[in-house]
Amino acid sequence: MTRLAAALLAIALAGCGFHPLYGGMNGGMGGTMATIYVEPVPDALGYELRNRMIDLLNGPGTAGGAAYHLKLTVSETSQGSALQNETNSGQTSITITRYNDTLTVTYSLTDANHQVITHGTETGLSAYNVVTSPYATLTAQQSADKNAAVDIAYRIRTDLAVYFAQSEQPRPLPPKK
Repeated sequence: MTRLAAALLAIALAGCGFHPLYGGMNGGMGGTMATIYVEPVPDALGYELRNRMIDLLNGPGTAGGAAYHLKLTVSETSQGSALQNETNSGQTSITITRYNDTLTVTYSLTDANHQVITHGTETGLSAYNVVTSPYATLTAQQSADKNAAVDIAYRIRTDLAVYFAQSEQPRPLPPKK
């Protein structure tokens, strides 16, 4: 009975035009993604993001022979999210004990003619605690921001895969009036 239900479900999904995205990543989609050159991004966080994108796309390390160019722009904002009151010698001070960094990456994919064919923005949030050691706080911030950049890289790869999958599918004709 379970096999019959699975077979009917497979037939129904095939009839509606459903195609899993991950299946294309192993075949022709992977070949297309490997032709994307990721342009250099300034700063250490941009360097991490670019390297992760190259790894995820299996892309070329140089611009020569690339069919597409991916430009990434990174911006980061930091906001204190936890405060602590401290009283020392009768004086009260407020210190920030936790920060939220918002990482925003804007991307644009251009073809060989330098025409933008798709673009978008992905945002990630990283949080870290402030501790007594400035070095430990800096390390925590860098680690949290790197994790946010890795997450954004995966989402950009998914956005690009969806774009290429949709561009390969025939578009439905508009209804006749």
